[in-house]
Amino acid sequence: MLKQRVITAIVLLAVLLGALLAPGSWPLVLLLTLIAGCALWEWLRLTWPRQPSAAPVVLALFCAALMLLVAMQWLAAAPAAWAVALQGGLNRVLLPAVALIWVVAATMLVVQGQAQRRSGGAWLSLFGVLAVFAVWMALVQLFLLRGAWFLVSLLALIWFADIAAYFTGKALGRRKLAPRVSPGKTWEGAAGGVLAATLWVFASAYWPGSFGDVLMQRWPGWVVAAIAVFLAALSIVGDLFESLLKRRAGVKDSSHLLPGHGGVYDRIDALLPVAPIALLITGVWSS
Repeated sequence: MLKQRVITAIVLLAVLLGALLAPGSWPLVLLLTLIAGCALWEWLRLTWPRQPSAAPVVLALFCAALMLLVAMQWLAAAPAAWAVALQGGLNRVLLPAVALIWVVAATMLVVQGQAQRRSGGAWLSLFGVLAVFAVWMALVQLFLLRGAWFLVSLLALIWFADIAAYFTGKALGRRKLAPRVSPGKTWEGAAGGVLAATLWVFASAYWPGSFGDVLMQRWPGWVVAAIAVFLAALSIVGDLFESLLKRRAGVKDSSHLLPGHGGVYDRIDALLPVAPIALLITGVWSS
């Protein structure tokens, strides 16, 4: 299992780096669209009110096609007026709304830890569509505005938080963080993950164009530290929220698309709440 997990991780990193370093924007946009479509299908499989149903795959395909249509306009030399208006409207309305839902509603659901029964499927499914579309448009815009290194440094914040939380929890974990949702996670592990992510933001600030560098240019150091802590904590909420959905659905993984890793949603759960807020706090339209 470990060997399979490592091989899959290496392949995924190679594909991501290849898309980031490829000439032009389309390779990464296509990869992000594929990831978003798969993650949305997996989310809807966990929350759709009636099971089994073909609706999750149909809706995921429709949303992926809509993302490609929007991307064609955003990457065009002369985007249509409707695409420019749509982009501005989504940045002003959808991103803040989804961010607020993550910070307030999703966090409350995780704290309540009601994992015994499957309820609110329609609302959770609607939130899934909005959340996946928001993270897709945030990542695409961050790449187009800031470049590959910025995007990698933002992803690294989540990776550092996840890895440090795992090893700190293994070594020092005593108090359960959310026992009804994810019994393996501890407060000590969460603290280690938040600390590692914060240190990464300040360390990466020495590299021009990184997420940390952009934050330091816009905010004083204490605000940057607060932002790093907030985003790292929110990444843990994203992870726990998916664990809650899986427990309600009675499954271990969101799917089996990635050998040794479960599903695509399992790999990006922590990114879903972080990317939209990262776009908002670093400037939606500035370059």
